[in-house]
Amino acid sequence: MQASPNQNFFALVEERYSAYRGARFLETPEGCSHTWDDLDRASGRFANLLRTLNLPAASRIVVQVEKSPDALFLYLATLRAGYVFVPLNTAYLPTEVEYFLGNAEPAVVICRPTDFDWVSALGQQFGIDRIFTLGSERDGTLFERVQKQPESFQTIHRTAGDLAAIIYTSGTTGRCKGAMLTHGNLAANARALHDFWGWTDRDVFLHALPIFHVHGLFISLGPALLAGSRLIWLPKFDVQRVLQELPRATVFMGVPTYYTRLLADPRLDTEVCRNIRLFASGSAPLSTETFNEFRTRTGHTLLERYGMSETNVLTSNPFHRDCGERIAGTVGVPLPGVSVRIVDDQGALCPVGEIGYVQVKGPNVFCGYWRLPELSRTEFTEDHWFKTGDLGRFGGNPGEDRIPETYLTLVGRSKDLVITGGYNVYPKEVERFLNELPGIVESAVVGVPDHDFGEAVVAVVVPKPGAKLDEREMIRTLKTRIGGFKVPKRIHIVSELPRNTMGKVLKEELKARVRGEAR
Repeated sequence: MQASPNQNFFALVEERYSAYRGARFLETPEGCSHTWDDLDRASGRFANLLRTLNLPAASRIVVQVEKSPDALFLYLATLRAGYVFVPLNTAYLPTEVEYFLGNAEPAVVICRPTDFDWVSALGQQFGIDRIFTLGSERDGTLFERVQKQPESFQTIHRTAGDLAAIIYTSGTTGRCKGAMLTHGNLAANARALHDFWGWTDRDVFLHALPIFHVHGLFISLGPALLAGSRLIWLPKFDVQRVLQELPRATVFMGVPTYYTRLLADPRLDTEVCRNIRLFASGSAPLSTETFNEFRTRTGHTLLERYGMSETNVLTSNPFHRDCGERIAGTVGVPLPGVSVRIVDDQGALCPVGEIGYVQVKGPNVFCGYWRLPELSRTEFTEDHWFKTGDLGRFGGNPGEDRIPETYLTLVGRSKDLVITGGYNVYPKEVERFLNELPGIVESAVVGVPDHDFGEAVVAVVVPKPGAKLDEREMIRTLKTRIGGFKVPKRIHIVSELPRNTMGKVLKEELKARVRGEAR
């Protein structure tokens, strides 16, 4: 019986780069350079080290490290060795990481050298004894051990349905939930974007995104790896660095905040962008103001797309002009192989122009939430469509013909998720920490429009009788307990929260009250 092809996502990448091993793969502004052959050898060493640990099949590898070439090699090596990659936001603090370690039950944890003491203490709490460090300067215990490993490694066989990664995303209870992505999910998304956005081995991709998020790790890297494109690898987004490197690049991707900050610099012009063929925006809504100003300043039209941690990219404005116009406020058409439908409260299809619930289906859609079988069932319909929780419509408003009927427009979220600077913040999680502070009876957290971040996190709290609350002190305390991107920019103190007759907090009314005061 003939063996089935290896569906390990790394095997797909490996097959593509076999033809140009000596070509440059990645470079940093500091002068570090790697070829595709270097990628093969480095991922081989990391994979060999992981295999020497004799880990159980499908072991989770939790990683919370700074962005570096070695962090990328570690991600690819984890897939190559057949394990499950679990990246954590570097802004997460010990109270948050404690939850992830307890939930994911990893076999290995890799952290920054400066975090080793508190990560080790958490590891002891959960019986995790394989804890390594990896620094951004080619240092740490993991890097030291990797140097002793052989470079050659036979990529482990995986099926399309085998788990490749777990991405933690906000949950309806305020606790993060792990979206399980398979090797087939990663491959489907990479192939679709490779074709739809016209990637080639002549592309030079300026990568400024974090790699603990699907945007920087899967959506951007997947098609670039399949195309054999060269990467200019920035450790983080920095306006000065991006403007310096843009003339050498052909592709740049970012969250709306990146584009508003670039527009704030007078050096952004058509000359700096002369070689770019694609500017893409995602992870948060792009304002029409930013869309129009960017086109005026650079001569380039931003390509906005729509995706989720559970699905990667679902829809995209067209790349090629002959396939349609890029329209501000829309997220374009479904990618090849992806189906999108809009339904009403009873599950019936909505006509074009009518707002309803966005549901999706396709080979890119995740297989469920980690260790939440009941939620995994309820988040899918009986006919296997995933309920995104977003509200949208196809086409424009009734009587409006500016937007084609095939284009999706998102009009809101049925959940209260706040997206600030491209990062997801679920209000219930922040409210839980606020309510633990002395002198607070209850709290409500909302997102309000912000020119820089897209949305800003703002809180409203009700004090206990006689309690004197101090906004600055509350914010200072929260910064020691949760990641900085979750901390409210403003905390308003009120006597009571507005509620409806059923006792539910009227968050839209709260937003109206505090709008504009988060700046």
